[in-house]
Amino acid sequence: MAESILRKDGTTRFCAFSAGSIPKGAVLPLAIKVLASFGYPTDEMSSKSWTVFARPDAPKMDFVLTVCDNAAAEVCPLWPGQPITARWRIEDPAAVEGTDIDKERAFVTAFQRLRSRISLLVNLPVQSQSRAALTRHMQDIGRIGSTSPNPKVA
Repeated sequence: MAESILRKDGTTRFCAFSAGSIPKGAVLPLAIKVLASFGYPTDEMSSKSWTVFARPDAPKMDFVLTVCDNAAAEVCPLWPGQPITARWRIEDPAAVEGTDIDKERAFVTAFQRLRSRISLLVNLPVQSQSRAALTRHMQDIGRIGSTSPNPKVA
């Protein structure tokens, strides 16, 4: 979902990619449904391993964001070019059990949290910030909506 949101909302400033540590082999239908319901693109989306972007011939990444709460305990690859990394923990909506309404609500909640955080990212003055400042901002954005105190984001 983050790829779609950043692709649309950050289209003039960012090029977005998405991958996971354990790809399911297909984009989840509820992710597609929720994105489409909010007017976000779902074309060209695919399920792929993050190793695709860890190879030397992969596109150069400036930022790498881990969004799945389950990925917090995983060891991330070493990314070529040493991009700024941050963990933006979002509860995995695919892990929610219950009714179809409960499951869809989880995807909507994840979408809303991601869109809120990505909105802050696309409005950061990236070009005028030092690497240390950008790293701090990215970490602060990742805490928004969590149980931590609300961070200040410039």
